[in-house]
Amino acid sequence: MPGPFASKSFKATLPNSLAARYRKQLNKRPFLLFGLPFISTIVGGSFLLTPATALRYERYDRKNQQITQEEAMGLRANRRKVNMKDEYYRLQAKDLENWEQRRVKRLPGEIDGILK
Repeated sequence: MPGPFASKSFKATLPNSLAARYRKQLNKRPFLLFGLPFISTIVGGSFLLTPATALRYERYDRKNQQITQEEAMGLRANRRKVNMKDEYYRLQAKDLENWEQRRVKRLPGEIDGILK
């Protein structure tokens, strides 16, 4: 004996509606009606988002470039010219043999590394 609902079939949509025709064709051609629109959406989105992403990175690069140029302009004003010969003679003039090791004064409460 069949169950109480065996004779009644469930029909979600009307047989001639657009959704019913699409579902029928989807069973025959799944890639054409589901896979192709999905892949084209992914590829199209990639092409549409590429300029937005490029604009984002260009703004970031422009911001960093301006900061580095401003810093470079500020640093170059007070620099002294370096000559390798002058630096060599300046180091030779120092007495590197006679030097004294001194401890740096620590702040109050800072560990000085001396074991007692």
